[in-house]
Amino acid sequence: MNTSFKLSIATLLLVAGASAALAQRDPAYQAARSSGQVGELPDGYLGVVGNASPEVRALVSNINIQRKAAYTQQSAASGATVEQFAFTSGCNLILKTVPGEKYKSPDGVWKTRTTAPPERDSRCI
Repeated sequence: MNTSFKLSIATLLLVAGASAALAQRDPAYQAARSSGQVGELPDGYLGVVGNASPEVRALVSNINIQRKAAYTQQSAASGATVEQFAFTSGCNLILKTVPGEKYKSPDGVWKTRTTAPPERDSRCI
């Protein structure tokens, strides 16, 4: 991995962290996350777990639009693909889940985070 790509990943993490921080201020997002209605996906986006209300689905869609915009902006500046930025972000967002929160494991199954490290794609660093 070249130095400019590593630097860009650091920038991405700051942008993704800022987006996540803003989303976490939304009580509806926090409630959906805490209740297991939404979870982190390996591709860097938020997913709906099971049958969620239209409001939760709209919330997930809005957050994913914001994430895609951040990934697109950062990938254009670095020469990496949007998918590379999204995947790296997904690795880190899953790692940042806390016990009780949902994430999708590499085998495609929704898991509930325990005190153990989450199961992540082998390509995550």
